[in-house]
Amino acid sequence: MSAADAAAVDAMVDRALARLAAKGRARDPRAAVIAEAAVDAATGGKRFRPRLVATSYLAFGGGAAEGAVADVAAGFELLHTAFVIHDDVIDGDVERRGKPNVSGVFRAGARAAGASFGRAATFGDAASILVGDVLLYEATRLIAGADLPAGARGGLLDLLDDVILVSAAGELADVEYATLPNPPSPEAVLATARDKTAVYSISAPLQAGALIAGAPDEAVAALGAAGRSLGLAFQLADDLIGAFGTAGQAGRTPGADLREGKHTALVALARRSDEWSEVESAIAMARIGPEGVRAAQEALDACGARKRVSALIDETLDAARARWSRAPIPEAARRMLGDLTDVIEERVP
Repeated sequence: MSAADAAAVDAMVDRALARLAAKGRARDPRAAVIAEAAVDAATGGKRFRPRLVATSYLAFGGGAAEGAVADVAAGFELLHTAFVIHDDVIDGDVERRGKPNVSGVFRAGARAAGASFGRAATFGDAASILVGDVLLYEATRLIAGADLPAGARGGLLDLLDDVILVSAAGELADVEYATLPNPPSPEAVLATARDKTAVYSISAPLQAGALIAGAPDEAVAALGAAGRSLGLAFQLADDLIGAFGTAGQAGRTPGADLREGKHTALVALARRSDEWSEVESAIAMARIGPEGVRAAQEALDACGARKRVSALIDETLDAARARWSRAPIPEAARRMLGDLTDVIEERVP
């Protein structure tokens, strides 16, 4: 993507956020607070997903990244922000990208005003849910209102249906595995990762860009298949970052996934190792602080789970390459997918 096209996508996201902030200010003070929180949450990210929309559109012969494609690209960024905000509530997180998230900001404000810790937490979570809801609506409005032929708009709305339902189902499965006493299998964890993250992060943005450019159905379907593999590899890399990444990579304190006891693919694979009892004890100690995190990291390394996840990433990316090498897509789209593969490989800690 050229610098001009990237700037056009950024400008559309910024315009969408400015519109939301202006609407909030025109209503009443609380609406303004909600809108400003939504703007803050969507500001400063890498805007990876809207760039995928625009890059895919260009790879399939689209013109300048403006108008309808910019609307849809911005919609995917706001959708991502909404999902992240809701996910933080579900996980009980109060930080994102190394600073207080929506819930953390509202909790701190309530505490400063004299609320108890519990009531401040309730207020912060309620604010997060409402801010996420506003962003979900705004994302839908942008995508549904894009200036496109009826067929393309219908395809995008069908895609949005799938994105929201599949992502919600994946999120629920993730919470279920953390709630029930029987641990999930690696296969179940991988399926959840595909549903929770891969569809909305990679396959759907790629498909959206191709749909706007008028790509044939078989090409859009091929992008979806390749994107699901790439998205799974992306999430597996995230699992390694959550356990072994630096603060800069993770956007929060290193080893956060270990301290929180998340049921990631890394842990599911460790559970199948002969050393699981030692690994389980080490992970249980991760919550005590940095020394416990380091012990858990060493145990996961020693049992081979980290190496196995890295191998799974390689296998998944190889499967994606095989899919797009046979797919009925233009050479520019193959280069796009190859570049995306390189990005994912570079993320692996």
